[in-house]
Amino acid sequence: MKVEEKLVNEVVEDFKKRQEEKRSFEAQWQLNMNFVMGNQYCGIGYNGEITDFEKQFFWQEHEVYNHIAPLIERRLAKLQRVRPTMTVVPSSGDEKDIKTAKISKKIVNSIYNKLNVYNVITEATKWSEICGTAFYKVIWNSAKGATLVNDKNGKAIKSGDVEITAVSPFEIYPESVNCSNIEDCRSIIHAKAYHVDEIKNKWGVDVKGETLNVFSLDGVSRNMGGLGYNSNVNKVISSARDNYAIVIERYEAPTIKYPNGRLIIVAGDKLLHVGELPFINGEDGKRGFPFIRQVASDQTGSFWGTSVVERVIPLQRSYNAIKNRKHEFLNRLSMGVLTVEDGSVDTENLEEEGLCPGKVLVYRQGSSAPRYLSTGSVPLDFTYEEEKLLNEISLVSGTSDILNDSTVTNSLSGTALQLLIDQDETRISVTAENIREALRRMAQQVLRLYKQFATLPRLLKVVGENGDLEVLYFTTSDITSDEVVFETENEINESLAQRRSMVFELLNAGLLHDENGKLSNRMRIKALDLLGFGIWENSQDLNEQHTKRASKENAMLLENSMPEPCEIDNHKLHIDEHTSFYLANDLNEKQKEELLKHIRKHKQFISLMGEEN
Repeated sequence: MKVEEKLVNEVVEDFKKRQEEKRSFEAQWQLNMNFVMGNQYCGIGYNGEITDFEKQFFWQEHEVYNHIAPLIERRLAKLQRVRPTMTVVPSSGDEKDIKTAKISKKIVNSIYNKLNVYNVITEATKWSEICGTAFYKVIWNSAKGATLVNDKNGKAIKSGDVEITAVSPFEIYPESVNCSNIEDCRSIIHAKAYHVDEIKNKWGVDVKGETLNVFSLDGVSRNMGGLGYNSNVNKVISSARDNYAIVIERYEAPTIKYPNGRLIIVAGDKLLHVGELPFINGEDGKRGFPFIRQVASDQTGSFWGTSVVERVIPLQRSYNAIKNRKHEFLNRLSMGVLTVEDGSVDTENLEEEGLCPGKVLVYRQGSSAPRYLSTGSVPLDFTYEEEKLLNEISLVSGTSDILNDSTVTNSLSGTALQLLIDQDETRISVTAENIREALRRMAQQVLRLYKQFATLPRLLKVVGENGDLEVLYFTTSDITSDEVVFETENEINESLAQRRSMVFELLNAGLLHDENGKLSNRMRIKALDLLGFGIWENSQDLNEQHTKRASKENAMLLENSMPEPCEIDNHKLHIDEHTSFYLANDLNEKQKEELLKHIRKHKQFISLMGEEN
């Protein structure tokens, strides 16, 4: 057996083993998805497959009263506020490192905007809320970016760029389900179905296509509804796709034998690629897996997180049962249950037409007239149990809609109501922190990929603190730190109204005023930004502009073209900026003398202005 064939068989067998180990989790995820969409008369059978529960009688109420979907929508709406602001910690106190850290921060913010990362986060959060776990794949795509040159065949050679995608848990296969996180896995598999033409275009290998079963949504008319009507529901089914093949990417962590790890890509019986891990995205310049794990709630000792849907499913089943039994009782009250003596009436006619208004009912002479059974009224226990289940669903899910509860809003003060809202938001803060941590790791991997691949100068467009457009070039040497931290607290814990109230309190207390008791232009701009009004173009800080001008002069000094001071300069700010640049950088003697000469001219302007005054 060839080495290549042996490697392919090893990867395929490993994949099948992991598939079998993961099967029970996939069945639970499929059940969760069905319940969110409204197909709630189903369960996991003895064979591990999703089994539908049919009506037992034609008259049986089999309707769905879906409280899971709005619950998930409410959680997603709250988690949509998780959009943290991050910064990069300099690797040292040197001014050069501080400036490169600022560039790194701008790189992260620019890439997040350019790639619409927050849309990717929303997609991944949907997966984690329903299935419990989602993943981000952060890679360097050499087919993206600006065109550098065309080869002899006319094909464009790109500069490459970062690519971030959301990956469903159905595509990820860890080494063991007992690994607590990705870092604990010695290897991880990403398996995805591709059309054979796409495989040919991407890897240049012809692979034999086959029919694959994949999950899809299908609107199916099922035996649901109630007496006299049926309803349609969406459900997750396994549908066949022709001419597809599963591409198995097995990422192996660095070992003694393979110090840079290994990536093996297999499709069908063909080896598409084998080599070291392509990305230096780990700590201390090591190679690692390009995946980031995000969970709704951690499950101790398990790779897979848990979803709130799993906890609510039993309550949702009970709620459906109570509502349907209640409606069956109402059907008996409204339509009645008719008793007749045997042979006294034409029962076939009675079954077909019932007792319509104005009907002439003929019954056998000497027999008792048909009559309705007394069914009584709907027991109050139905109503009590229904309300109790709704409260339990809110309690178990960790979310509630307090503002829609008139009993609560009418009986509590504003302070007490705010405390209840804060408490309610706190229950979802664990999930929000998991999302924030995933975003922080994502930013780290983005910086590490640029440090590895951005060898040529790259153009970056960012919006500065004053709202002006900044254009800068950077290379790998400008990324000296990948230590990303949060600038803001968990957004779930603070609403826009709370932030505005806090800013007004700080302004009223005078804590944002300068030493003269006035609000500077720079602080005014920052306050407007915190209030949610963004940055106003016409409210730029004059001091900030002077500082930027001095920084440009410092950069021009390195190019031996130092300009002359201008009488409109803020000379004190210029002197401070130039002095800081002088002390923080290793300048040659000519540059030092030129900069000192420039500083003396600023001092002369200050002296001249003092004499005039």
